[in-house]
Amino acid sequence: MSCPFSGETSELDAALRDAPTADVATEAASETTATPAATAATATSSRTQMKKDRKNSRNAKADRRGDSYFHVEREDEGFFGPGSIAWKVWSHPVFALQAFARAVTLEHLDPDLVAAVDASGQVYKRTPVRYDRTMEYFSAVLTADAQTMTRMSDILMKVHDRSYGVNPVTGNNFEANNPDSQMWIHVTAWHSMLYCYEKFGPGKLSRDEENEYWAQMAISASFQPIRQEDLPKTRGEVQKFFDDWREKLSASEAAIRNADHILDGFVTIEPELPKWFTRAGRPLLRWSIIATYPRWMRPMLGVKQSKLTDSLSIAFWRPIYKVLDSNPKLFLWLLKRICPRAVRYMEPLLLNTPAKTPRVYTPEVARRKFGNPLTPLEQREELLKKRYEGVGQKSYDHNHTDQILEFANADDQAATEKTIKAAEESMAELRVTG
Repeated sequence: MSCPFSGETSELDAALRDAPTADVATEAASETTATPAATAATATSSRTQMKKDRKNSRNAKADRRGDSYFHVEREDEGFFGPGSIAWKVWSHPVFALQAFARAVTLEHLDPDLVAAVDASGQVYKRTPVRYDRTMEYFSAVLTADAQTMTRMSDILMKVHDRSYGVNPVTGNNFEANNPDSQMWIHVTAWHSMLYCYEKFGPGKLSRDEENEYWAQMAISASFQPIRQEDLPKTRGEVQKFFDDWREKLSASEAAIRNADHILDGFVTIEPELPKWFTRAGRPLLRWSIIATYPRWMRPMLGVKQSKLTDSLSIAFWRPIYKVLDSNPKLFLWLLKRICPRAVRYMEPLLLNTPAKTPRVYTPEVARRKFGNPLTPLEQREELLKKRYEGVGQKSYDHNHTDQILEFANADDQAATEKTIKAAEESMAELRVTG
């Protein structure tokens, strides 16, 4: 398996790739003596090669965004299963646009979290891939089987472990695996999904359904380094959570720049859609996302909007989502074009495809049975210890081009172990050569 942090192709590789081979030189020398039949055969061969090149180009493009046609067979129903309120809410089409964008823009109000995000520069450099992978992870939490999700959690810990440094604005140390920042991300995501479900979809859940929803949020939090005792468990506790965080929040120049980039998601995140469509849809998506922000947050993010625009933008999207929600295959068609990595996990949810067994696991049992037996919090302590001892992972460079650790490798235990081992070996080589 190649090193997952190999970076871009070297100049030597590029030169060797572009240099003519002996066969090409021989073919060029013989062109003057070619017969008509040979010329026709060469032309046919050339057209065939052009078709192959176009196909390879499309495949390379799919690799960057993920293979939307890869199906996965689930061994079990994971941690929620059919009939769960988590499946009901997160299967709504608003998940893919407004809910996601609301969550990731509001997350930028945590000053240390935005320092971690901005340090790597990936929001700008690889916006579609970053969006695709985030959607892939949240989709997997919902529907992936227990062993896949447990191993995916182990991979995520390795990905986040390289995101650390000193916040240039506050002077604080930041790290992506910080439990407080992880909890802010998690609660904001689950709250944004429910809030957008209420605004753009069917409306509010019953009290029992909502209590189940927050309980299932706690289950999903088990795959990140989050302290369970700190999680809110009711609507009132969620509201208090945001009230308590209000005095901790601020918006740096980087936060405003990144949030603005995400608000223009139809242009910056969705390169597979037609340009005329993305340009026309950009303001419509932007206005509808801003319409979900609390008014006190808007000045912090450098946006303002009238109540009339709020109401009209939400009203515009409701019938669109009603059509998508009633037509799962149409929703899947859209997902394949905007976040193909998530399709293999959303497909069984939207098409009601059962797993091999109806078993539903708890995170505790799954962790003992599959993957790393240590919880994410315990894994974080081990990773921090390695870093303090000088044998931990190197932090990301700004605008790095390191190859990403694919979550798809979590489908297979051997592939997961190779992925994590390759990452550790790569870091050991960097420490020696650096």
